This record gives sequence, C-alpha cells and structure tokens, in this order.
Amino acid sequence: MKNIENMQLYLIRLGEISLKGLNRRMFEKQLKANIKLKIHPHHSLIEREKGRIYLYVEDSCPEELVYNTLRTTFGVVGFSRALVCEKNFDRICETALKVLETEPFNSGSGTFKVECRRADKNFELNSYQIEARLGALVLERYPQMKVDVHKPEKILYVEIRDMAYLYSSPVKGPSGLPTGTAGKGLLLLSGGIDSPVAGYRMASRGLRLDALYFHAYPYTSEQALGKVKDLAMLLSGYNMGMNLFVVNFTKAELWIKDHSKEEEHTLMMRACMMKVANRIARKRGCQVLVTGEALGQVASQTLEAMCFTNSMSEIPVLRPLVGMDKQEIIDTARQIGTYETSILPYDDCCVIFSPKHPLVKPDVDTETRSFLDMDIDELLDKCVEEVEMFEFSYRV
Repeated sequence: MKNIENMQLYLIRLGEISLKGLNRRMFEKQLKANIKLKIHPHHSLIEREKGRIYLYVEDSCPEELVYNTLRTTFGVVGFSRALVCEKNFDRICETALKVLETEPFNSGSGTFKVECRRADKNFELNSYQIEARLGALVLERYPQMKVDVHKPEKILYVEIRDMAYLYSSPVKGPSGLPTGTAGKGLLLLSGGIDSPVAGYRMASRGLRLDALYFHAYPYTSEQALGKVKDLAMLLSGYNMGMNLFVVNFTKAELWIKDHSKEEEHTLMMRACMMKVANRIARKRGCQVLVTGEALGQVASQTLEAMCFTNSMSEIPVLRPLVGMDKQEIIDTARQIGTYETSILPYDDCCVIFSPKHPLVKPDVDTETRSFLDMDIDELLDKCVEEVEMFEFSYRV
C-alpha cells in the first residue's frame, strides 16, 4: 500500500489526453507538473493509471486550494475527493459508510444509485454484485432514500483497481490540453468581453500566453488599465501565470488621426497594433498572435478587414472566436469569471478613436499604401522600447 498516511486523495479523470497514443506521457507529465506548481509549497504525490491521475496532498493543504487548482487546470475533465482502501469487501463497506457521512448523502433523503467500475476483473464480486450490496448498505443507513438508476440525485462511485476507490459528487474540470504543451502565443487583450475568452480558448488547447494591451492615456483612463490588469489576473489562473505588456499608444493614435483618412483610422490602428505585437512577440519567443475577433461582429472584423490585418503580421494570427456569435462568447465569459470585469464602463483606445463611418471592405493594396504613407515606423519602435511589463502568478 502507498505511503499515504495523513494525505487527502483526489481522483482526477482525463479525457482527450488519454487518446494521445505515444505522446500521452508528455501531456500527462505536463499536467502533473502544472498541478504540483499550483499546489506548492504543500507536499503532494501524483500517480498515474490509464485514464486516471491520483493526487495525494498533505492534510494541511486547504481543500479550497485543491478545488480551485483542479477547476482551473486544463487537461482535467473532472475530479473528486476520494477515499481509498484495500480490495476487501468488508473494508469497502466500512469506507462506503464514511463516504455516506459526507455531502450529498448525509442529508439522508432523495434518490441514489451505486455505480461500480471494476478494472480488476479478478476481484471476488462483479460490478452488479458490488452495486447491489452497497445499494443495500445505503438503504440500511438511510431508509428514506430511494433507488433511481436512471436520474439519481446522488451517486456513490466505486472503482476497483490496484486498490478500491470510493467517492461521490464529482466536480467538472475545464478539460482541454495542459498549458505548455502547444507552444507560446501573445494575446491582444482589450478590456472587452471577447479577448479574454479568446485567450481562455487558446490556453485550453495547451498554448501558454503572454498578453499585450494598448493604453492611450488620458484618452483611456487608469481605470481601463486596471480593468485589463484584473482580466490578466483572472486568466493567469488558467494559464499558469501571465505577463501583461502595456504599450503607451497615445502618440501613435494621435499620429494615425492626423496622417490618415477618418474612415481608415481603425484599420491603420489595427495595422500598427499588429506591427508592435509582432516585435514584442519575437522578443518574447511567441510563435503566434491571438485576438478576440469574430467574423462580422464589427466593421474591423469583416473578412476584408481581417485579410488586411493579417497582411501586417509576419507570424500567424489565431482567432478562436471567429465562428462564434456574441451570446456564445458572453456565456463563456460568464463561465470563466471574466464577464463582470469586462462590462465595467471603461473604454479602451479602440472605442475612443473609432470613426463614425469606417471602411468595411478595404482593399489590401490600397490600405497598405495608406499605412506606408503614414511613415509611423519610428514611433512604433518607440512604443516597443517603452513597453511596461506586469507579472501575474499562477496562484489561484
């Protein structure tokens, strides 16, 4: 038996990682490292079995820390606080009684079922026999409860593997792939609803992110910058930390306003952002840019406008929200906890300098000439040189 005295056990379920074939070990190794980093300095032990990870943490580790860690760690499909015992049915019954003393069974009412997974086919009882006998045990302890095998309110889970594992009330994880398994990207983070969701979606595919924000003080307030910092902090829990780069964009914005046609302002601003983002991405070792653009949502997000924006970038631009409608994006923002911060009434520079009648079907060659005519490269170099960095840890 493992040396697990005075340790809590959490059974972690895997999904997509289990399908990775020969690469599976690499994904599991990264997931284990991410979990241990978030729980540090509390001592933990992580062991692996097909489709499962067993996390043992010292008793002094707050349960809230473990729950918050596993709820925000990509690669975790679900998890449960579990009890473990030897594969002896009497011991399994004793352990089941301890599980019944915890939520949700301790209310003693409602419907339930027992669900058994018997990975060890040599165990003396089959799955049906285990379920029937433990079901009788539940009814003996709580006579008011009723069995419902189709839509039970409560489920007692039993897994017979190297040991017997018992638990109830599994908690949903964020799924996806572990952060750090798919390279590094730079997220163009505004204070709106969309870009934090875009960052979340790419982080869920294993991409580690830094973030970039364009600040045009005094046209955009310090509260707007504070909102973006809060969003970066919220994302950092999912992303294993995040560096936020803040570009002072005021002089560039005013230059664009004075050296381009009004209907081109947004396009020229996006072009300048792409140029600055490319230079910072190269310095930070980022392989891609990530934006919150969704096709057709606003004038700067038409297909023609996106083609022009792409032409200004030397590295790929990923748009994970491109096919989503606004309600889908809002629903995700609520789910990940960024929505309430995103809707605070502090506008970013994209809103402040938007023209009344922007171009919606720009010609790439024409707008490229307009960009070159602005002669703004020196000013953009200065933006890169004077960028500020704020670091947010992965603590949850």
